[in-house]
Amino acid sequence: MVAHAADYTVTLSNVHLCCNSCVQDAEDAVGPVTGASASPDKASHSIKITAPDRATAQKAVDALTAAGYYGQPSDAGIHLAQTSAPNSNVQSLKVSGVHLCCKKCVNAVNQAVTKVKGVTGTTAAKDAESYEILGNFNAKDVINALNAAGFSAKVE
Repeated sequence: MVAHAADYTVTLSNVHLCCNSCVQDAEDAVGPVTGASASPDKASHSIKITAPDRATAQKAVDALTAAGYYGQPSDAGIHLAQTSAPNSNVQSLKVSGVHLCCKKCVNAVNQAVTKVKGVTGTTAAKDAESYEILGNFNAKDVINALNAAGFSAKVE
């Protein structure tokens, strides 16, 4: 079989996609990556990336991560950026870059991080560019909880 443009696909699973705005924002995040497209599926919480090659697909995944999305790639050759966070307890952690387009996103973030031992609350709000997580908790555990819930974050 002869390879054609857009023959490479990778699917990110366990991505937070709770509403049509999440879906549209994911598509928009990949839009500037020449040759790549995103097909988010809200029902399965997955995003299928179609690209001419793995390198272009990686750029699309990087764009999704920068837009606040996180998931498990179907191809082990695709890597999601890992947020550096101290593996120690903190009383406050400011994060940015988390996709928070609606109240459902905010609720999902709050549910994910408050499961971490010692977290007492957050200042997360719809469309916030950054917010704080409060309590006495392990910073790395919070980032891992956000990733497991389908969100990417940057520690400020």
